[in-house]
Amino acid sequence: GARRRIDEPTRLFQDRTTFSEVVELTSRVSTAKVADARRRLGQSFTERDRVDCAIATNMISVGLDIPRLGLMGVLGQPKTAAEYIQATSRVGRDEKRGPGLVVTLLNIHKPRDRSHYERFRHFHATFYRSVEVGSVTPFSARALDRGFAGAILALARHARPELTKPRGVEQIEKVRVPLEQLLKDAVRRRVDQQQLAPDEHAEVVQSVESRVSEILDGWEAIYEEHHSNGVEMQYQKYEQVKGPKPLLHDMLETGLSAEEQLFRVNRSLRDVEPGVNLFVRDLDGTFVEVDE
Repeated sequence: GARRRIDEPTRLFQDRTTFSEVVELTSRVSTAKVADARRRLGQSFTERDRVDCAIATNMISVGLDIPRLGLMGVLGQPKTAAEYIQATSRVGRDEKRGPGLVVTLLNIHKPRDRSHYERFRHFHATFYRSVEVGSVTPFSARALDRGFAGAILALARHARPELTKPRGVEQIEKVRVPLEQLLKDAVRRRVDQQQLAPDEHAEVVQSVESRVSEILDGWEAIYEEHHSNGVEMQYQKYEQVKGPKPLLHDMLETGLSAEEQLFRVNRSLRDVEPGVNLFVRDLDGTFVEVDE
């Protein structure tokens, strides 16, 4: 408490007599507690329920955008470079607060940790070259289900100035014909880069082009329905104001029409899947009842 940094008028920790409980961001605790821990992490030091220290697994690698986090200790080298980069980028995210500090604690008895220690400076200067190749198969059915709609709308907004603004979503009828051809040409060129077998190439081209038409049909149908009812539209619910209806919806959103389900998009292709029910039977076919 008596120490101060250079040119620091007050001592940051001079009157600090209490330390908050340590919270967890791990799979050992319930989802509700994890959500509460994330909320508390965002509280400033002056708040009563703020957090001074948290322990976490790689759960924090994606989606933890809390500007106040400034110090991280990494226990052992994660299995992948991508995970290491994602996890350690959770600190120092606010340029107004100054840089964050990451302290990596490596285990001398683990050969992989020793390897990273011996080339520590070089690895951190070039670690993006070590990022592992993604496992998603281009143009597979599941990849298209999860990412195609968002990619098509992003491409449309970049390609046609009329569609760029948040309310540009209402201009679909005016640009439908040239837009559809532009989008189909773009995805066909992307398919050509995959060097597929001739029969598979033709099948993939037909699949993605039909999806483009389906997305644009749904876009027009949703706009016509809202327009006939005097309802304004925009692309995303948080993009401009709260009044207009959004075209895009979260992946886990429920109660959507068939057309609206076409426009459920992920914030990341690593987002979780919707929950499913599991019903277990005994060998004689009787359902096993499980307590809630």
